[in-house]
Amino acid sequence: MIEADKNHPSVRRQCELLELSRSGHYRRENAQPSARDLANERLQARIDKIYTECPFYGSRQMVRQLRRDGIPVGRKRVQRLMRIMGLQAICPGPNTSKPHPEHKVYPYLLRNVPITRVDHVWSTDITYIPLQDGHVYLCAVIDWHSRYVISWSLSCSMDGPWCRSVLEEALMRGRPEVFNTDQGSQFTSPDYVKELTSRDIKVSMDGRGRALDNVFVERLWRTVKYENVYLKGYEDMKRLKAGLKEYFEFYNHKRPHSSLDGSTPAGVYCTAGKDEGGLTGTGSVPMGALGSTKTTTAITN
Repeated sequence: MIEADKNHPSVRRQCELLELSRSGHYRRENAQPSARDLANERLQARIDKIYTECPFYGSRQMVRQLRRDGIPVGRKRVQRLMRIMGLQAICPGPNTSKPHPEHKVYPYLLRNVPITRVDHVWSTDITYIPLQDGHVYLCAVIDWHSRYVISWSLSCSMDGPWCRSVLEEALMRGRPEVFNTDQGSQFTSPDYVKELTSRDIKVSMDGRGRALDNVFVERLWRTVKYENVYLKGYEDMKRLKAGLKEYFEFYNHKRPHSSLDGSTPAGVYCTAGKDEGGLTGTGSVPMGALGSTKTTTAITN
């Protein structure tokens, strides 16, 4: 099904088009999958679950927890897997996801700022999602005041064009006053920042090692994983995409939030004059992956 030669797109691009994880593809290609690859996938799934419950764990505490769980593992292996997964402890300390040295880093603008209205602040982030045959990444844009998920997307890799496509989808629905990200190179790239500054949107970036600066997205990841991903145990990206589309519709339009006095995110976001149409959710294919001049791969109701 996937051809690895110069007459075809790269294996990564073909996997994205077919909604397969690369690790899953390579295991299907080999009659006897690598035992270490399989073990790493299981270990990554366990690390993700521990991190979602204890996001303040760095690699040292993660190793201790894994060993308490009966999983003998070395710290270097855990550090490597956490880097692949894009995980770092939510506390001041070494940052395993360093910004590009040539990219401008913007100051954090939101410390002690009350968020009292929709479209005041949006933010985005990326999280690791385990599958039965590998893993993918989820990116979303959320409105801080209402907790409304404005756009989301799945991808096999954490590249810049993919993150920018999620932002562009969100900006088709509105415009915040401030947009907050971490200091990852996907978000500090000139092309990404230009999408914001060209619309007179103020750019805010988390302090180094201060993931709590983006706490609303961190809470969203925990909610999505415990209420959907871990319960469903999705086999592949196609099923995951369908399941998340259904879940985000539930999250936005039916799930009450205590922080919103029992209202739903859509109830708060849409009472501010917003269109209460279906949530935009993109698939796993970054912009341009299908060969057209503008590919958004949107899933809309």
